[in-house]
Amino acid sequence: MKIGIIGAGNIGKTLSRTLSAAGHEVKIANSRGPATIDPEALSTGARAVDAADAVRDVEVVILSIPFNRMPSFASVLSAAPADAVVVDTSNYYPLRDDRIDAVDGGEVESVWLSEQIGRPIVKAWNAIGSASFAEKGVPAGTPGRIAIPVAADDPDARGLGMALVDQTGFDGFDAGPLSESWRQQPGAPCYCTDLTSDDMGAALATAEKDRLPKRRDISIAAIAERVGDGTTNPDSDYAVRLVRAIFM
Repeated sequence: MKIGIIGAGNIGKTLSRTLSAAGHEVKIANSRGPATIDPEALSTGARAVDAADAVRDVEVVILSIPFNRMPSFASVLSAAPADAVVVDTSNYYPLRDDRIDAVDGGEVESVWLSEQIGRPIVKAWNAIGSASFAEKGVPAGTPGRIAIPVAADDPDARGLGMALVDQTGFDGFDAGPLSESWRQQPGAPCYCTDLTSDDMGAALATAEKDRLPKRRDISIAAIAERVGDGTTNPDSDYAVRLVRAIFM
């Protein structure tokens, strides 16, 4: 498939590398220009382009930029084909994104975002940490393979998202419609806890919507305090253990 990725941070870079390795024609862009994209993102065949080019003539657009920057990207996204599937990997972090009244008032993050950009979206790759995503992908059927929940209103788009997740080295798990995607957001039991498909269903089912905002804010503060600048606990599994202790 022809895939455009907007955002070349840790998640975007791994998406670029794994999806192009899977045989897709991948273009990747960031806000600073093609020359600034990490060569690792291009190591398996992806091309660095500007954002306007990344959304042209593609079948899938993957948005991997901070949540609060999504609405301003709507004008660029309007140039994407009308039938292109739009995948969102972001999460709402008030400490980074500033407060969004509608989301703080209870609207599901992904539903709000879909309204802002004027497109249906698929929610995927938001519930896995960047280190786990970069390091823990394995072939289908491998025991202990980590699952990533995928939510979307359109079953075909959700199925496509699950297939792409599989090609990045993880089990795509059907998480239902977009209105239920709050179950895979920060503060939920499945968020960054590296669960298998056997455990994912129960984790999604036991999420408590009213408790998510407080748990999200507490967890972010706790992770920042304990992980610090990234040198305090160099073991990438530490964050998974910490988040499991908080969320589960």
